[in-house]
Amino acid sequence: MQWFGKPYSPQELALYANELAANSLGCVFGHTGYLINLAAPSSENRDRSVKSLVQEIRLAADLGLPFLVLHPGAHLGAGEAAGLDQVVAGLDEVLGVTRDCPVRIALENTAGQGTCLGSQIEHLAAVFERVKRPQRLGVCLDTAHFFAAGYDIRTPKGWNAAIRQVEALIGLEEVLAFHLNDSKTDLGSRVDRHAHIGQGKLGKEAFRPIVNDARFKQRPGCLETPKSESLKEDVENLATLRSLLRSSKARAG
Repeated sequence: MQWFGKPYSPQELALYANELAANSLGCVFGHTGYLINLAAPSSENRDRSVKSLVQEIRLAADLGLPFLVLHPGAHLGAGEAAGLDQVVAGLDEVLGVTRDCPVRIALENTAGQGTCLGSQIEHLAAVFERVKRPQRLGVCLDTAHFFAAGYDIRTPKGWNAAIRQVEALIGLEEVLAFHLNDSKTDLGSRVDRHAHIGQGKLGKEAFRPIVNDARFKQRPGCLETPKSESLKEDVENLATLRSLLRSSKARAG
């Protein structure tokens, strides 16, 4: 919750690299700061948003992260069309300044709370279609946001319908990661409140087709569920998700 961070020292980068090498993590990616709002009308805060995102991309490049997840932003009353214009213009500026960086931006679908863009896959597709460097973009799909935005993914049929829309409008190859969260709020509520897996309105069984979807076998997923200092909730949520996985023998069958 701050606009700018401090560049990493060589010692910090070395420590990070050593820790990463010592742990068998398939993929580490980042999330941009929550103050960044590229969809906002021209203002001092939008100028800060552009500068902040540029810095975040450079910091991510120092760490060797493949991509950063970004909320498209909120139009703050200017309307969806004007907001999307601002997102495209902001990304063009940011990706132009950081053209030397391999870090991609994974646009996240949102619950649609307030004037936030991204609750419809069409919003994300519009950005892909219009930016000058679409190869620097990707998508991160959040299950709680899908549900709160009105996509009923509680059944395999509902999940497949949502993913077919992503495939048709953007392409499955652009899906870089998932946020696996249950939702405290109802279908179509447009309220962004995350719950532990199986303890929300989605329910445990909704995640079975998701974690077993062969189309995304090589894609990373992470939890944005409530946490205590010990992170014991993450251990419990991961155990719940893994209990839903079919064995390799069953998948072969």
